[in-house]
Amino acid sequence: MPETSVQSSTAGNAPDSPAAPASPAPPLVEFRNVTKRFGEGPEAKVAIQDVSFTVEDVPDHGEMIGIVGPSGCGKSTILRILGGLRPHFPPSSGEVLLHGKPVENAGADRGMVDQKYSLLPHLTVLDNVAFGLKLAGTPKAERRERAAEWVRKVGLEGAERKYPAELSGGMQQRVAIAATLILRPRVLLMDEPFGALDPKIRLQMQELLVQLWREQESTVFLVTHSVEEAIYLGDRVLRLASKPGRLIEVLEVPRPDEPPEVMRRRPWFREAEQELLRRLEDDLPAGGPLARP
Repeated sequence: MPETSVQSSTAGNAPDSPAAPASPAPPLVEFRNVTKRFGEGPEAKVAIQDVSFTVEDVPDHGEMIGIVGPSGCGKSTILRILGGLRPHFPPSSGEVLLHGKPVENAGADRGMVDQKYSLLPHLTVLDNVAFGLKLAGTPKAERRERAAEWVRKVGLEGAERKYPAELSGGMQQRVAIAATLILRPRVLLMDEPFGALDPKIRLQMQELLVQLWREQESTVFLVTHSVEEAIYLGDRVLRLASKPGRLIEVLEVPRPDEPPEVMRRRPWFREAEQELLRRLEDDLPAGGPLARP
């Protein structure tokens, strides 16, 4: 099965002792032949079948992994199984490991952002951002200070006292991202987070996500219907096929080092985008690397 991985590195020997091989850290995330069926018997719907991939845990480094494929191929199912979210979790068969241990339920080490924003309408921007810290028992002064810092990071300074109904879609998504990242999840799960935004705001949100990702060094799984978005944001792209949902190939793409409106005009980017679109539209088997700079 295709896998996505990065070499892990550890170091350290006991003083005045012979060098010993370092014990590799367990992978951060591992899917082992994961299948999810909804229902029983001949009427059961197979959402994903025999999906396997690995994301290594590399110190001071996070990956961004785009997940693309046709509607109904199980992209969101993969996210929700990793997040421990029912009814997608648990899988029908196979194993899902986080830090080498089976995923048993949802946890604060995984944060979820989707296009529904998931904000509490009766709370202000500042209180929405601070809400997770409140649940964790963080003292009021500390959580409000940290929330104010994150409001600034996502460019909403001056909107702290507004309510979600007073915000545009792009502003609401900024609040949702801040409310998730303030908890410093090791894994960030994003399900079409920018799908409801207009193209200009979508590019701005992509650039903001890259900035915050570099600071947080989280590992991000991003489900998107936009091939362009997956290539821009991803270190790797998981391409799925449907009926049943299965992983076809894992593709490496360059880390974003330019604003999206600049990078998307590069000849290699346009070539990679067209090739990935062709593979998706024609439901092709694995086709080798995409174009790179």
